[in-house]
Amino acid sequence: MSQQVMDLVEKTCLKSDVPQFDIGDTVDVHTKILEGAKERIQVFTGVVIARSGSGTREMFTVRRMVAGEGVERKFPLHSPRVEKVEVKRSSVVRRAKLYFLRDRVGKAVRLKERRRS
Repeated sequence: MSQQVMDLVEKTCLKSDVPQFDIGDTVDVHTKILEGAKERIQVFTGVVIARSGSGTREMFTVRRMVAGEGVERKFPLHSPRVEKVEVKRSSVVRRAKLYFLRDRVGKAVRLKERRRS
């Protein structure tokens, strides 16, 4: 009974405009940033290396290189702070988590692009 109530409450908090994206996709994550009284949108571009959780607790991790240093950031998928997620390109991967990319440098980080049909 209580699980059904929890599911009902969670459904009201889920976003309906979340695009379909998978591990290995390069995405632009538009997030709302509060600076004093002003609010602006900041874009974080990178490769999705992990997804975890389900429902309102679903998270995804995006990794990018900044000045030769790897930067990873976790985003809650259904957060009101995440304005939108744009898929730039899809890649062929054979793993659920791409943590091995942390150890790679240069051209070894590149992933093979998936053909769109």
